[in-house]
Amino acid sequence: MHSSDQPESTAEMFGLLLRHFRVLAGLSQDQLGKRIGYSKSQVAMVERGARPPTDVFVQRADEVLRAQGALIVAAPKPPRQTERRNPLPGWFTPFAEEEARATVRHAYETHVMPGLLQTEAYARAVLAGQYPTFDDDEIEEKLASRLARQSLLSRKPLPDISFVLEMTGLTRPIGGRRVRKAQLLHLASLAQLRHVQIQLMPEDVENHPALDGPFVLLENAERQRIAYIEGQGGSFFVTEHPALGNLFGKYGLLRAQAYTPDMSQEKIEKMAEEL
Repeated sequence: MHSSDQPESTAEMFGLLLRHFRVLAGLSQDQLGKRIGYSKSQVAMVERGARPPTDVFVQRADEVLRAQGALIVAAPKPPRQTERRNPLPGWFTPFAEEEARATVRHAYETHVMPGLLQTEAYARAVLAGQYPTFDDDEIEEKLASRLARQSLLSRKPLPDISFVLEMTGLTRPIGGRRVRKAQLLHLASLAQLRHVQIQLMPEDVENHPALDGPFVLLENAERQRIAYIEGQGGSFFVTEHPALGNLFGKYGLLRAQAYTPDMSQEKIEKMAEEL
């Protein structure tokens, strides 16, 4: 809420109304989230007006809170769009919007090269292997969208970007030998950018604090921090402590256990030379 304590956007007004019906129903943010299929963090962001609700969110909240259509009527209306389908999955779009505003982006990845670091050929190979299978037009649309996101790497002012990558993402021969070699060379060139730090996790590390999966950490110009976790067609944000602080702490430990950026670049270049 702004300092005037008055809502200044449709999203904020909707958030106030949502909170009113939630409190009236005697539900916590966590309880409401579980009933409508969203995390506590996502409910909190909608109530603050920090994120407009999806159609599914509005419909389910209106039903669970017995708002009799009030939430549906008050929901922020999206801008008029063309009939062209959105190349981004609905569950990924909120993250892409947060990522576009980020001034700091840190990521830990386990099985595949992160989208921001993918070559066109590598990205095409990843998309071609999805299930259900995408048609050719869908692949081209999603490919264009993925490559467009990479503008974050050269955006002004330069963001602070870092990655900790498990070796599996570099050794898996996605697209074949030539695609993999080009991908490794591309990765090595990105590692030379002043604002990009790439570190590899040694394969012989017996244990580390993020074995339960990949995640992304974002910070915007207002110093607001969020974490993002996804897997198998779903995702959620982490916005509250201690969970948020724990993920930033995990990432700090990962960087301490990984190879240094210089040593990582040497290993990437050696892997490319050997192909």
